[in-house]
Amino acid sequence: MFEFVVTPIGATVKYTPDIQGPAWIKSELSKHGSITISRVFSFLADDVVSEPDGDPFEENAEYEFRFATIIGEYLKIEGRIFGIIPNIFLHKNIPLSRKLFAAERNVSIFLRISKILNSTDDIIIGGDHPSAIPYAEFENLLKKFPNTLELDRYANARVADILGDYLDNMKDARRVYEDYLSKTRAFIKENPLRQEELLHLEVHKYKLIRKTITGWLTSGANRSESDWQNMILQFILLIFPKYVAVLRNVKINDYYTSPGSVHHRYIDIALIDASGNIDLIEIKKPTLDMLLGKTIYRGNSVPSRVLTYTVMQAEKYLFHLNKWGIKGEELLTKKYRSALPSDLKIRITSPKSIVILGRDRLPSGDPAFDENQGFDFDVIKRKYSNLIDIMSYDDLLRRLDNIIASLETRAEG
Repeated sequence: MFEFVVTPIGATVKYTPDIQGPAWIKSELSKHGSITISRVFSFLADDVVSEPDGDPFEENAEYEFRFATIIGEYLKIEGRIFGIIPNIFLHKNIPLSRKLFAAERNVSIFLRISKILNSTDDIIIGGDHPSAIPYAEFENLLKKFPNTLELDRYANARVADILGDYLDNMKDARRVYEDYLSKTRAFIKENPLRQEELLHLEVHKYKLIRKTITGWLTSGANRSESDWQNMILQFILLIFPKYVAVLRNVKINDYYTSPGSVHHRYIDIALIDASGNIDLIEIKKPTLDMLLGKTIYRGNSVPSRVLTYTVMQAEKYLFHLNKWGIKGEELLTKKYRSALPSDLKIRITSPKSIVILGRDRLPSGDPAFDENQGFDFDVIKRKYSNLIDIMSYDDLLRRLDNIIASLETRAEG
């Protein structure tokens, strides 16, 4: 039996083991000074309020543990009870039950919450405290917490994702899992969000993207180009919202390298906009010397070799893509049908390329270029702007800064 008892000074837990009897509790407390009961709650020997006086093997013998203390309008529960650092403050009007603290399969809810926090600040539920999570939202979390059925379907989906290319006649576990989520796990409230709330959510989203990119720029020196591509592609449709799909390793036909035969070229990444138009994107590493060469020619800074090669590669991809025409549109649409929105057809209509590489700021935040170099770099970007949009990673951060500033202004207005 597991029961909460609320008193004028706090709350206790009364516990009677269903199978083993209470003797093991006394043994564990004596040996280790602590014990975990009901799979989620850990108590110290000092937390014992009362214990059986008689035979420790007696059926229905009960232990009582100190669980919480009253502080103002809240019940304070020490985080150590759940194996976490933050303390828990529950408004005293919230009825205590085990389901507040433990989900299916004995998953500790507050342990799970603490794992996604970047601080050790107290977790406050209910009441008027400015940092409190509204109790209604916490109840919504409890309702949406993964249950046994969802966990099983998720596990099946992961197995299918990994082994699907090697085993025939597998069930479509991924589809089953996604269908289940779409029917049961939606977090949309019945009452629509006000525009200010939506804008604040957008601000948080873009701040998270900026924080992620900044963190990589600070500590990602040893990451590969593939790592940088994968990270940026997580956010690319948000940073450039005109695009609706990302395609990887796109094979295109080259009719010009060897006249009379067809060669194949492979574009690492292509983007499809809402009208179906295809553009290209090249993502390189954010190295400082990737934009301008060290050699000065007649007083002018010139593009680095990496930038020159990257631009040349992008231009050739665009050339071959344009020459492919309607036939290419049909083949690409057919091949990537599953990655496109319904009924959208890929169109090759004056495609452009985005090139993201290098930095124009030092790690300190100071400009990496002097005034003349900055001017020369702007000239280089404008020279290719009709076909290729050259962006440094600092350009990307400035773009995010402008998006965030615009959203914050609209939210405040």
